[in-house]
Amino acid sequence: MASHDLAHFYVPRPVALVGMMGAGKSTIGSRLAKRLAKPFLDSDQEVERAAGGYSVAEIYEMWGERAFKEAEYKVIERLLKTEPVHVLSTGEGAFIEPSTRSLLQDQTITVWLKSDLKTLASRVQRKARPQLMDGNTEEILEGFVQQRYPIYQTSDICVNSDDEFYQDAVDRILVALKEFLYPT
Repeated sequence: MASHDLAHFYVPRPVALVGMMGAGKSTIGSRLAKRLAKPFLDSDQEVERAAGGYSVAEIYEMWGERAFKEAEYKVIERLLKTEPVHVLSTGEGAFIEPSTRSLLQDQTITVWLKSDLKTLASRVQRKARPQLMDGNTEEILEGFVQQRYPIYQTSDICVNSDDEFYQDAVDRILVALKEFLYPT
């Protein structure tokens, strides 16, 4: 099947991308949405908008992680009620939070974008991340990988996102999504 033919199937509910920071959720998500001809939403951007334009880092600093997690849940809950069906990029901790994970598992098709530690460490250098401010980036990421990968593994679909070319990951998601929705 040619890659341009992959997206011609019905997707009945939102597709939520989950995974670590640096896995490519926003970049791949926007490309996936385009291929599926669906809107793209980014939960971190929506949380920032709901917080009056404060960045995720500023929200963490001013109100703490708990306040951010509560805002993130409320925003994701609202976004999942948004029509039409869309592709949603979630923050790296959203799926780790039990209540948010339950919401996503009940109302979306969850796709874990899995990357190796080397790829994640390389990608996260490009953007300030509140969780990586105090310590060695690779050590912190390694701890997150150990703790979070078993939880991400409960997603409906797992796709490797180590590729240099994001379009390859998008193609793999489309194949996996079609197989998930329409098993042969």
